[in-house]
Parts: sequence; C-alpha cells; structure tokens
Amino acid sequence: MAAAVYAPPALESGTLRVFPTGGLGEVGRNMTVYEIDGKILIVDCGVLFPEPDQLGVDLILPDFGPIRDRLKDVIGVVLTHGHEDHIGAVPYLLKLRQDIPLYGSALTLALVEAKLKEHRIKPITRVVKEGEVKTLGPFTLEFIAVNHSIPDALAVAITTWAGVVLHTGDFKMDQLPLDGRLTDLRAFARLGENGVDLFLPDSTNADVPGFTPIEREIGPVLENIIARATRRVVVASFSSHVHRVQQVLDAAAQNGRRVALLGRSMVKNMGIAAELGYLKVPDGVLIDFKKAGDVPDDKIVYMSTGSQGEPMAVLARMANLEHQIELGPGDTVILASSLIPGNENSVYRVIDGLTKLGATVIHKGNAKVHVSGHAAAGELLYCYNILKPKHVMPVHGEHRHLFASARLAQQTGVPAQNTILAENGTVVDLREGEARVVGQLDIGYVYVDGSSVGEITDADLKDRRILGEEGFISVIVVVEAASGHIVAGPEIHARGFAEDDAVFNDVKPKIAAALREAAENGVRDNHALTQTVRRTVGRWVNSSYRRRPMIVPLVIEA
Repeated sequence: MAAAVYAPPALESGTLRVFPTGGLGEVGRNMTVYEIDGKILIVDCGVLFPEPDQLGVDLILPDFGPIRDRLKDVIGVVLTHGHEDHIGAVPYLLKLRQDIPLYGSALTLALVEAKLKEHRIKPITRVVKEGEVKTLGPFTLEFIAVNHSIPDALAVAITTWAGVVLHTGDFKMDQLPLDGRLTDLRAFARLGENGVDLFLPDSTNADVPGFTPIEREIGPVLENIIARATRRVVVASFSSHVHRVQQVLDAAAQNGRRVALLGRSMVKNMGIAAELGYLKVPDGVLIDFKKAGDVPDDKIVYMSTGSQGEPMAVLARMANLEHQIELGPGDTVILASSLIPGNENSVYRVIDGLTKLGATVIHKGNAKVHVSGHAAAGELLYCYNILKPKHVMPVHGEHRHLFASARLAQQTGVPAQNTILAENGTVVDLREGEARVVGQLDIGYVYVDGSSVGEITDADLKDRRILGEEGFISVIVVVEAASGHIVAGPEIHARGFAEDDAVFNDVKPKIAAALREAAENGVRDNHALTQTVRRTVGRWVNSSYRRRPMIVPLVIEA
C-alpha cells in the first residue's frame, strides 16, 4: 500500500532535502534529488524497463514533476555509472533543459554522450575521477571508486552545511576484480571516522546471504564451455557489461575462435569501451558480423544482446527463427547475465524456443556463467560497520531488498528510529546531522510510448490489457428520438472475442427492449441511452461467456 501523500514544509536555510523520484520499490529508474539553499543536485537519472502487462510501453522514466518548475536551480547531475537504469533517462531530462552539466567518469559520460547523440543533444559534460573533490554551489562532492559489473563506477560523498551523505550507486566488494579497481574501503573508513550522517546504500542483494562471488570465477567456466562446443557459440549479456565481454573475448582467443558482436547497442558500447581502453581486444579476435558467415561454425562466437528475453533483441529473434543466424543441433547458447525481476517468463520462453531448435542452452541456473554486480548481505555488513552511519536510507531495490538492508543496518547498531524505509517521493530533511521524514510526494510512472512521453496513463494501459485479454465489442444502433424505437441495427462487431458475430443475435432483442423501456421512462439523453446499451451488452456477455470485453456503443438519434 502506497504511503499517504502530504506536502513537506517550506525548506529552511541550511537544511538538506533528499527525495528519490525513482528506484525504490523497483529495480530501475534510479534518481535522487538533493536540495539546499535554493540549489538542486541530482544523482543518477535512469530508466525502468516495462513489465509484460505494460503493453506498448518502451521505457518508464523517473517522475520529473517535483522539479519540473525548478530546473533553473539544478546545478548538476552526478551519474554513478553507465548502466541504463542510472543513465537512460538523461536525454528526457535534458530535453527539459539542455545545459544541465553532467558529472561522471570517462566511460559513463562516453556512454551518455553516445545516447544523447541519437536525441540530437550536445551535453555539457565534466569528467571526474575517484579521489577527486568538486564544489558545486553549496555541495562539496567527493568521488570514490567502487567495483561493479561495469568499469569506472563511482560512489559520491555529498557534504553540505547540513551534514554528510554517502550515496554508493551500484557496487560490490570483489577483492580480485578483472580491472584491478577495488571498492575504496579506505575512503569509506575515513568518511566513517569523520562521521556519515545519512547513508544511501545499494540494496539489490541485501537479502542474499554471504558475499557475491568474484568475477574471475566466470572466465574459466566460459573458456571450458567454448572449448567443448562443437559448433557455433552465442553468448548473450547486457550491452554495457564490459567485463563479461572481456571474458568472452579472452575465452574465444584461448580456443582459436573469432568473435562477432551482435546488436546495435552491443556494437556501439563495446566500440566506446575499446576506444577508451576499458576493453582489451586480443589481436585478430573481433570480426565484423557481415564476414562472420565465412568463418567455420567451430571457430566463431557471437556476442549478442537479448539476455532478458526482450522480444526485439537478437536472441529472441533467433529463438523465433526471425534472425539470419538459424540455430540448431550442436550450437551452444550461453545466457551470461542476471535475471531482472519481472523478466522470468520472457527469458524462459526464449530458452524453450532455443532448446526446441536443438541448441544447448546454458544459464545461471545450470552453470556458473554469471555473478551479480551488487553487494550481498556480508558485504553490506562490512560497509555498515566501517561507516557507522548515523542514519540509513536503503535505496535501489524492491521493498524486500530495502527491508533486508534496513535489518542489516540495525544489526550493526543503527537505531531503528534512524533507519528510514522510504518510498519514491519520501522527503527526508537533514539538518545539523539529524535526518527525519517530513513529507511524501505523489510520484507516478512516466511512460515513453513511441515518440510520446508522459501522455500514456495507467488508465490507457488498463484499456490495452482489457483489449488484449478480453476483446472488443462495438455496437451501433439508430433510434427514433421520440419513441426510442430502433430504426436501424443493432449492428454488433467484435475483435478478439468470437469468430462469428452471429453469437450476438441473442442479445439484440435485449438491447431493443432496454431502449424501449428507457424511452417509456422519459430517457432522451444520448449519453444515458449509450450507457443503457453498454450495461445490457455487458451483463449478457458476463453471464453468457464470463468475459469483460471493452464495449463501445454508439447510439444515433434519427
């Protein structure tokens, strides 16, 4: 049940206001707003991918409503790393005001700039590195290296007159990272010694006991699978998972195979990563997809998108025989990624489709081909103990993850009253090191549907679900205004309900009788007559077929 909405008080001078507009109670559309002394700082601006029942929706954005009238006060957006759930909504924010400066690491900003180029937006970017300190108006920002499933991720410590906040972004504590870049626990310890007043930790794996396995364990598994494969190998992963692509390139090179990248985002992102030196491509391994067909089947690996079962992605099109690569017996497919909540059915459909074609499908459930990019409970306990934060507001996760993170904080000594279980729109004020909830904003989903942004509502999606699940019935009837007698019709047509419109012959006399009765009772209003037809057809359909289709009547007065 959503928290009751109530307006926060006017913001006092010297008080830091913090509120998330996405990312809590969900895995995606991460965005947190910080405001003090009339200036606003935003941390992350990501998208959420739609559920199967959100028909026609391409992306879901954070709710910009609370700051839409304050965009002139935004002095910067800090991007913690380059995953879509943290950068994907930046183009839509900059369409509201293009000159908001973006701060992030070199790889993060390169990925954002490529995305913005598609939207014809040239951003103002400021590259920052771990250990760097920047002052933006009333905010002093310290950037701290954290390890994640994409290189160059950063946490940010935000210092104001009101106190110190540590916002981790996504992180884990892999002690043998592929790129040698550890989460900087020494910086965490220093912050802890000086005092962290409010801690916003990544909570995605807070309900997973122990420690997230190290990334290095995946490489030998991939190498072994590729060595045993007799024909083509297809590896599917996120298009921004540089570490995973690196492991596939290395495993292919060890086995004398070439690698072709599939999917526009995969080709674009890996090109950027290689250009900046984050992806080390072994000599002679990469080959253009157009030339890959000339390589023997036992000498090629395809690195593709589609690990989440997205219907238009490469892997799903392969499963549906809609891609020029036609998989069959002897081919091997590896799903080297996590399973985002809500995508299970789509992924299993793709797995079933590939298996039916004869391919061997290897995934996280039957082999160690993926490790998470998020800290598990053991790692979060270390962080809580190192930081000893005064207040905690878990972020980035569904409600069970936020609750689990809060329990961990309390186990390490954070008082229950200092553990803030927030929702999107929960307003927290920090003043002189003390944090308290002061309001709850009304935060909604903002849907991107084709070229429209925010025009599709939950009511529209409900209509789409009804159309998809129950069908559509149209009724056209012409009546004499004075008597209510039917002059023509009813003409009834259906889509997605029954093959033969003759099934409606039984309800036509009921419509005529209902209109006559309405006329006898003095009903002349066209809207009321329309509702009479709707109710009559609706009751008949429900009692006869146990269905609730969308009914669109049109009553014309002659």
